[in-house]
Amino acid sequence: MRLEPGEPGLEEFFQTFAISALAVDAAGRRVAFGSNLGGRFEVWGLDLADEACAYPFPLSRVGQVPHALRFDPQGRYLVVGLDRDGDERVQLYLLAPDGGGLTPLVQSTGARFDLVDLSPDGRYVYYSSDRDNPRFMDCYRLDLETGREERLFRGEGATTVFHAVAPDGSSLVLAQAYSNTRQPGFVWRAGERLPLTPDPDAPQVTWSAGYLDPDTILFTTTYGAERAYLARYSIPDRAFTPVLQREDADLAGLEIDRDGRRLWVIGQEGVADRLWEVNLADGTAAPDPELPVAVVDGMVTAGGALFVAGRSEVDPPNLWRRDPAGGWRRLTRNRVMGVEPGELVRAERIRYPSPDGRFIEGLWFEAPPGRANGYTILWPHGGPQAAERRQYRPFFQYALRRGYHLFAPNFRGSTGYGTAFAKLVERAWNRGPREDILAGLDYLEAQGRVTPGRVFVVGGSYGGYMTLLLHAFHGDRFAGFVDLFGPSDLITFAAAVPEFWKPMMREWLGDPEADRDRLAADSPIRYVDRMRKPMLVIQGANDPRVVRAESDRLVEALRAQGVAVEYLVFEDEGHGFTKKENEIRAYRAILEFCDRHRQPDAPSTGAASV
Repeated sequence: MRLEPGEPGLEEFFQTFAISALAVDAAGRRVAFGSNLGGRFEVWGLDLADEACAYPFPLSRVGQVPHALRFDPQGRYLVVGLDRDGDERVQLYLLAPDGGGLTPLVQSTGARFDLVDLSPDGRYVYYSSDRDNPRFMDCYRLDLETGREERLFRGEGATTVFHAVAPDGSSLVLAQAYSNTRQPGFVWRAGERLPLTPDPDAPQVTWSAGYLDPDTILFTTTYGAERAYLARYSIPDRAFTPVLQREDADLAGLEIDRDGRRLWVIGQEGVADRLWEVNLADGTAAPDPELPVAVVDGMVTAGGALFVAGRSEVDPPNLWRRDPAGGWRRLTRNRVMGVEPGELVRAERIRYPSPDGRFIEGLWFEAPPGRANGYTILWPHGGPQAAERRQYRPFFQYALRRGYHLFAPNFRGSTGYGTAFAKLVERAWNRGPREDILAGLDYLEAQGRVTPGRVFVVGGSYGGYMTLLLHAFHGDRFAGFVDLFGPSDLITFAAAVPEFWKPMMREWLGDPEADRDRLAADSPIRYVDRMRKPMLVIQGANDPRVVRAESDRLVEALRAQGVAVEYLVFEDEGHGFTKKENEIRAYRAILEFCDRHRQPDAPSTGAASV
């Protein structure tokens, strides 16, 4: 009898690591990154002095997600930001360059500290926090030599976003977040507020910012435009100057190489990213057609090189380096075990009309020939002001191997399609996005790609909310529903979000008191009597965004109606999964749920059991 390797199962697809943060030392010879490479998140290191034998090694042993990492420019330590079991209350620590135990740096029970930067000499640490100002947040500087903390700015009126600090510490770049689409930026210098744009009251978002020198700021903004673009601000001249603009992409992230007088800009073009290199001496910009990833998760400059963490739908997160002379080098080889890269499914980019004439973009994943089981998984993304992009999702690739097609629409409100499109979901979470999704199903059914009634809906966060709405209003079109930490009651959701979210709620969702009737009408819990199809609900007990009570109440109401609902709660998780064993358990439950609720006449995939 001939022996052959077994069919890869769910765990093989999920034993790919994530990257949560990225830092590089000043010389560009050591990389630090947050990853669940060992099953739990830690800080990992990678030495590049001898790339022939480079191999990741652990720097921490805490089992928590690194949300932020910065190397001391002098090479003496790392600053690390960690939360606990997904609670998002990030605390700051010092870590030796070669790893070991963590030294508490900035700590306060119940507060969060968002690391921004270190001074060039490594003496000062800059961060924002809700500790003393829970609603609007303040900005601070900690002197590591004396231990003295100084408040640099007190937030008021809207949530403070701390973007950057001048190399000499003389000024800060801040923004006030009234919503995801209204965040005017300004310079804070010696107690004076200097707007970055000519009219700070005009609609605009300051996406990212950095200092070329103490007097010159480079930033991306939507001021006076539909798409985000690159601009310059001169502090001495109080002068605003556009630098680079694209009509087909939002120029979002930037990274400045001060020594090389170069700038890299990431542009979001719907489902994928593009990279431009800007010569700061003459202002010319050149696209990099060799960018090896579809989605950039992080980028850092050091030693004249650009370091990128990124992925695509068929390539899990990896680290890459672009050398000063050009050319990309892969630093890690994170891949799906037991699966040839060519066996993974690339998405088809589709466009279809919505009921009001707008065109909606989406990603369609076709199950491999011979494996298709006749069912489709509809994936409404979270946010809602986010987007489904060409990013590796182990659930997608394993579900495809199990025979499920996948459809991921970027309905109105999604980012990467301009400001006006993103604003369409503000204070209008229900009908418009829901109709865009249904129009996509109609389009795919008309093409014969989707079989009516043989669709499962699986969504998380806002996607979980949309899952519940589709169950309530269009249950007959679907075979079953999976809600991962989605809000069921918009009134209680708005009241329970973190305090620093609340200044944005009025423009983003609505006021729990002034808009109570509308929020109630848009809440799935109000229509629980219409929900009759099988349902699986998944929730993290420590979720600070969509608290556990949202799912508890929903499940209780469904069970009172006699609905077949399964409920899976993770006591050590928050808004998502930080522990590999929990992630595997959750998605195993989702695939088993879908398999159980397929019709008996659906073709078998012949794939291994989950």
